[in-house]
Amino acid sequence: MQSRDATDEVESLEPLSPIGEGFSFAQFTGLENDHRLLQNKWDTSETDPMTKVLCIALNPTIDVSCDAERVQSMHKTRTTNQRQDPGGGGVNVARVISELGGDPELTYLSGGATGILLDAFLAETGIALRRFPISNPVRMAFAVHEETSGIEYRFVPEGPEVADGELQPVIDLLGEAGADYVVASGSLPRGVPEDTYAKMIDPVVQRGGRFVIDTSGPALKTALDHGNVFLFKPSLGELQKLAGRPLDEDGVRNFAKELVDKGAAENVTVTLGTKGALLVNKETVLRVPARHVAAKSAVGAGDSFVGALVWSLTQGHPMEKAFRLGVAAGAATALTSGTELCRRTDVLSLYEAEKAERL
Repeated sequence: MQSRDATDEVESLEPLSPIGEGFSFAQFTGLENDHRLLQNKWDTSETDPMTKVLCIALNPTIDVSCDAERVQSMHKTRTTNQRQDPGGGGVNVARVISELGGDPELTYLSGGATGILLDAFLAETGIALRRFPISNPVRMAFAVHEETSGIEYRFVPEGPEVADGELQPVIDLLGEAGADYVVASGSLPRGVPEDTYAKMIDPVVQRGGRFVIDTSGPALKTALDHGNVFLFKPSLGELQKLAGRPLDEDGVRNFAKELVDKGAAENVTVTLGTKGALLVNKETVLRVPARHVAAKSAVGAGDSFVGALVWSLTQGHPMEKAFRLGVAAGAATALTSGTELCRRTDVLSLYEAEKAERL
């Protein structure tokens, strides 16, 4: 994490919930001075003209992955190579932006004993953090790779229940953050209204920011019905649910174009599995074929796509180049095991080998 003088202006996070008399996570880990938002990173001045990216994680996870020789029902399954990482949509997007050389800010909800563990993992990333406490514990998700078949089993809980009073400070923050890009990624936790992401759009756009969303179901539909989304990234399955019908390649392109034309989103990027990915906006329709890689895990591939795309835009790259880099990052994440995300060297290597087709 970047060093700073004691006089640097900082904005403290909410204090972590004590689990004993006089106990706090910050004191326990020795991060009492570092576990706060480095506000000076976001000052706009002649010496720091960086583009600001704010990632929102309302339903973060602790992602646990492991290997098992064989998974059998009603039998104890022994595992090896266990790995734990901070995860969930917004968290993974921030991790990828950081891996590629960016300096995102991550705003997230955290609570309970699992929240303490999540806080510890995030503190190690060096990402600027803003933590909002909740009463219930953060969820844990599991990915098990069966060695005999090569199949990956993924178990993703719905997450904690979040009260209105615990969510509102996050909404209020958006009117003050002044970020150039706000990325709302991941599912909504229980108890949170389905129009939560939709409510975030106006505060961002009114301050000149761009709102990027990667979610599904009613949370996505209400955001698109509201409009003014800069970019959203559905999978083919998610887009078909949104359309309410099966879509072939022409159908995907036409439905995405409808969303752009009516102002729901400025850019639509659809991941098509073995058929690659599609970018649709008013200027172009672009397809990048799928990269055939020796995939080890699908965990975080979509988040990596979004993170790399947004990072590329912050570097001043055109949308088409950013889209190609996003595709490369998704493929690079598939190369890593378990809950590990993409590596910068793999992303750049895959990007150089990519070809795009204008439709």
